Amino acid sequence: MPTEYERQIETATLALQFARQLVCDEIRAYPTPVSGCDVQYNDLLSKRAQVTTSLEVLRRNVFVPTPRTLIEGSGVESR
Repeated sequence: MPTEYERQIETATLALQFARQLVCDEIRAYPTPVSGCDVQYNDLLSKRAQVTTSLEVLRRNVFVPTPRTLIEGSGVESR
């Protein structure tokens, strides 16, 4: 059974996936031609990158150093 924080992370992940889809749909529907100085289009690209980065952060395994594993991948010290 998932814990409360796991449920909240799943909710956040679903919300970000939905937001990314909305931004992608808006980019796809954006009128052409797009010039290099189109501020609104560039803002949409920025928003898509922010949402994508946020999703990657939620999915990433984070290394938390402990007294026995100070370096990622160093294994467990035996005594």
